[in-house]
Amino acid sequence: MSVAKPHVSDTLKIQSAAARRGCFNSALLRIRILRAVPGKDSVVKSGATRKGRLTLTLACEPGTYYATATDYRGRPVRSKAAKLTCTPGSGTPAPSPSPTSPAPSPTSPGPTSPAPSPTSSAPPSGTVGTAEENEVVRLVNEERAKGGCSAVKHDPQLRAAAFGHSADMAAKKYFDHTSKDGRSFMDRIKAAGFTGGSGWAENIAKGQRTPAQVMQSWMTSSGHRANIMNCKYNLIGVGVAKDASGTPYWTQDFAAR
Repeated sequence: MSVAKPHVSDTLKIQSAAARRGCFNSALLRIRILRAVPGKDSVVKSGATRKGRLTLTLACEPGTYYATATDYRGRPVRSKAAKLTCTPGSGTPAPSPSPTSPAPSPTSPGPTSPAPSPTSSAPPSGTVGTAEENEVVRLVNEERAKGGCSAVKHDPQLRAAAFGHSADMAAKKYFDHTSKDGRSFMDRIKAAGFTGGSGWAENIAKGQRTPAQVMQSWMTSSGHRANIMNCKYNLIGVGVAKDASGTPYWTQDFAAR
């Protein structure tokens, strides 16, 4: 069982997630988000599920938060504390690969990634990604080389998950790591057919018109930059889709395998 430390999403919501790993039986999983205050820490949000994974979201108020999770046997785990300022990048933009990061349930539900919107580009046959998406991959590897990390390879399944999420956000007019149907980025990666791995993360962005602009935005945000510069990752998927007004939505999915 694992629980991620609370972080502020790009939509300025506090999020935390918990998961039961390698468990195939149905059992209650309970998660609580607490705020550190003088005296007894207060529970600001709680929830429970029997599906093996649960994400909690709440409105952000500056402060220090941590999360706890308990399975049906009552064995608690606790995340590290995070001081949140209610600005994008406060905490991590998505769970990054660490011993406390959640992983998808073996029975994670969810359909395959949504089809491209009418204004979205499809990659040429037999290749991974469009020219814009592959330019992002090139810029990622350029930055990683500066930090002594090996290059990441554009993976077709991660690209499908990333593009599917960008297209979904563009079509349904939202901006979040959690899909409108409640799926996490790990659910989408698994639904795209990606198996195995030892670490995952996701970056999203909206409105940047070019690969250079979106990379500059990510690299100036500490949480997004940490995902790009994590030397553990060796695979990436990049997807960009535009809404009806032409606004681009960008997604990067990372994995180590």
